[in-house]
Amino acid sequence: MQDEKKKYRFILIQAFQLPANSAYRHRSLEGPKEKSLQNHDQIRHLLADVEWDLHPGALTTYGDWQVENQEEFCHAAAGRLGIVREACKSGKYNAIVLLGGGEPGFQPSREIARQYGIPVTSCASSQMHMASMLGNKFSVVDLAESHSSYYASLVIQHRFSERCASIRNLQMPHPRPGYPEVHLAQQKEAVLAGETSEMLEGAVTEAIAAIEEDGAEVITLGCSALFWMQPYLEKRLHEIGWEIPVLEGYRCAIELAKLMVNLGLTASGLAYPGDRPRKWRRKKVI
Repeated sequence: MQDEKKKYRFILIQAFQLPANSAYRHRSLEGPKEKSLQNHDQIRHLLADVEWDLHPGALTTYGDWQVENQEEFCHAAAGRLGIVREACKSGKYNAIVLLGGGEPGFQPSREIARQYGIPVTSCASSQMHMASMLGNKFSVVDLAESHSSYYASLVIQHRFSERCASIRNLQMPHPRPGYPEVHLAQQKEAVLAGETSEMLEGAVTEAIAAIEEDGAEVITLGCSALFWMQPYLEKRLHEIGWEIPVLEGYRCAIELAKLMVNLGLTASGLAYPGDRPRKWRRKKVI
């Protein structure tokens, strides 16, 4: 007799997939899904009660490096929408979690999934909502100038301009042709080996500045390449004496998806109307 199906049936969709021969690949495409899910060691307890699949995302069309700027996020968004629609049509899932700090395709994915009564969550939006419940203002520690500029537009889009104290930039961009920076995955490996990580030390410095200079009461992490730092950064801040939450996107997006399933909620039909809504508004107030 088969086990009873779990209450939560999620598909987690990566923001993009790099070609197998790319020199910039940062996650495995082979083996079990747990191996391919970034930071699975830190979030597996949140997935223990979830029946979940992992989609590797659409192949990049702009090049074979990781997404970081406005143009590349547009390509990633377009590639993800077909995956979202197929997931909805399959009938297998009761929530969709979009992975990746920049959440490409989040808004149109919500429009698609609402037609099927399926909630969609994503990393940036989930962090901002969670942070706003934990303190008056939050700051973002982000990866690079181009990514943080894009992330600033997400803060505005999600209407958190008054709750976001600042975006602090480490300027440690992903490697790409012509810019062979150190592979960012090595930063986590260094910490696990008990060594010094330039990324973690920079995040500690910027988080303290966000608290002392910008008025942040919660710290969030921008690019998903930083998400691994959450427990280490929070521990360092607590050791200094700053009793402040540090959030990352995967945890927040997964738990928010569970909340929506529990409450039987999906996106508003006024925020994401269908092609021919039964009721429509003569005026929208911004």
